[in-house]
Amino acid sequence: MYYISYTGIGFMLILFIVLIFFVVLINIIPVGLWISAISAGVNVSIISLIGMRLRRVNPNKIVKPLIKGTKAGLNITSNQLESHLLSGGKVDNVVDALIAAHRANLELSFERAAAIDLAGRNVFEAVKMSVTPKIIETPWISAVAIDGIEVKVIARVTVRANLARLVGGAGEETIIARVGEGIVTTVGSSNTHKEVLENPDRISQVVLSKGLDSGTAFEILSIDIADIDIGRNIGAHLQIEQAEADKQIAQAKAEERRALAIAKEQEMKAHVEEMRAKVVEAEALLPTALAEALKNGNMGVIDYYELEKTKAEIGFKESLSKMNLEVGIKGSEKKS
Repeated sequence: MYYISYTGIGFMLILFIVLIFFVVLINIIPVGLWISAISAGVNVSIISLIGMRLRRVNPNKIVKPLIKGTKAGLNITSNQLESHLLSGGKVDNVVDALIAAHRANLELSFERAAAIDLAGRNVFEAVKMSVTPKIIETPWISAVAIDGIEVKVIARVTVRANLARLVGGAGEETIIARVGEGIVTTVGSSNTHKEVLENPDRISQVVLSKGLDSGTAFEILSIDIADIDIGRNIGAHLQIEQAEADKQIAQAKAEERRALAIAKEQEMKAHVEEMRAKVVEAEALLPTALAEALKNGNMGVIDYYELEKTKAEIGFKESLSKMNLEVGIKGSEKKS
């Protein structure tokens, strides 16, 4: 009786240990994934799957893209995919890009696709753009012809991704900037805005001939003018601003001349007042001097009358000089 009881307990313990081992084994070894790979013709060993677990790599992210790529006829290995995943790449995206390039007969190796992906570009979208070109529309680009009229242009640039230049090549912003520069240069070299309106295709031809896709990740297929419009008369606006500036300069110079004239007038008035004060002072002393001269016999009556005559002439000349001064000041103010 005891023997049977101990045997039953031992059997249950062994069964429990086997069950735990089986569960742990299932978690460590993705048997279902290994069976899927074998049935798809992908040679992945159990050891490799265990190694992925130990390296903290999700086997699903390696085996499933590997099955997809092998079925599509790609020659890739699990080591390549695992290395790319450990580098921070998007394995599924790279495999999709390789399949799309293979179907479209585009030359794209795994190393280049992985480099493009690690560079931060969407390699699958790049392959799609290589097959189906993309249209980039520029914003309104303002340019001024030689006659001073502003011309506004919107262009549509048809580009195709260049897989060989995706790593290190400039993006869409550079394409838009270069096209804008080409449009501004072409319109600016036109004699009149009418030439631009009559031949808008000239802009496309000139800009396209400049090789604007050099150093970029794209190949420009065509540049088409989507819309064109007339803006402001920049030349007339600049002339108006120049005329206003000249007017302000002339007014400033006139104010300067007026201020100088007023200052000169004040100076002359001060000088006249000073002279007048001296004359008044001299005249105050004159009677005393005359009386003394007559008393001492140094001066006769005739001499006195001659002196009075001279004083009258001096007063007349002073009045005339004052009149001329006032006329000159008024003339200066009128010129200002």
